[in-house]
Amino acid sequence: MPNPLVILGTRFLAEEFFDLITEMGAADGAPYEVAAFVENWDRSLVGKELEGRPILWIDDAASKFARTHRAICALSTTHRKAYVEQAASLGFRFTTLIHPSARVSARATLGEGCFISALATIATRTRLGRSVFVNRSAAIGHHTTIGDYCTLQPRANVAGGITMGDQTYIGMGANILDKLTIGRGCLIAAGATVITNLPDRVLAMGLPAKVVRENIEPK
Repeated sequence: MPNPLVILGTRFLAEEFFDLITEMGAADGAPYEVAAFVENWDRSLVGKELEGRPILWIDDAASKFARTHRAICALSTTHRKAYVEQAASLGFRFTTLIHPSARVSARATLGEGCFISALATIATRTRLGRSVFVNRSAAIGHHTTIGDYCTLQPRANVAGGITMGDQTYIGMGANILDKLTIGRGCLIAAGATVITNLPDRVLAMGLPAKVVRENIEPK
C-alpha cells in the first residue's frame, strides 16, 4: 500500500521532488504517493494543479491531510525553516526521503524531514539535523555534523570532521576542507573553497574563500 505524502512548495523544485519521489520507496518497500502540493504564500495558485495533483492552501491541506499524510518541504532556501515550523504547528509530521542512487552510510544519522537527492553521498558517523536538503551529487564526509535546515547544492563537497551550524547554505560546487567549524546562517558562494573556520552569518566566496559580508540573513 503506498505511503501518502504531501509536498510543501509549488515552484520548480517541488516538481523535481515529485519526479525523484516517484523513484523512491519507504523502509517497508512500499512506494510514496503524492496527494497534493501545498502553498503558503500565493493564494492565486490554489485550485490549480501541478503534476496532476491539486495545489491547496496550507490550512486546508492540514485539515485534510495532517493526520494521514507525511510531509516534505521542497524549498531550496533555508527560509524553509519557517514553512516547516508553520506546517508542524498545524499537525503535519515530516518524513526523510533518500533517493535510491544516493549512498548514505548505515552509521549516519539523519533528522526528520531531510531530502537526499540523486547520487548524493553521506559518509559514516555523520549527523544531519532536521530538514537538511542535500542536492544532486553533493557529498558529506565522515564524522561531520550538519545543523538543521542547511542546504547543500549540486556537487557541493563538505569534507570530514566538519561542524556546521543551522541554516547554512552551500552553493553549487563549493568545497569545505576537513575539520573546520562553519557558523550558523552562513552563505558559501558557488565554487568557493573554504579553508578556515567561519563565524555565524557571513557570506564567503572565492578561492580560497574570504568573508565579503557580515551579519547576513539566512538565504
